[in-house]
Amino acid sequence: MAERRKFKKRYCRYCEQKVEFIDYKDLSMLKFSLSERFKIMPRRLTGNCKKHQEMVSKAIKRARQTALIPYIVDRKNVVENPFDIIK
Repeated sequence: MAERRKFKKRYCRYCEQKVEFIDYKDLSMLKFSLSERFKIMPRRLTGNCKKHQEMVSKAIKRARQTALIPYIVDRKNVVENPFDIIK
């Protein structure tokens, strides 16, 4: 039998900081939950708990509607670090 890999337990960064509300205007906090193509990363990769993951996804969707975060990244114009655009 193949041995199972042991991964370290990921902890919710928002629970550690005791965050009660995630604001859509705080892009520095939201960028940890976005991939390089500005997709929402799943809980298993970020380590967020269910409550905070729902708040993060809602905040990202609101930030997209107000044009703070792009919906998609253009494949033709490749940027090295897309989060430099957000600043």
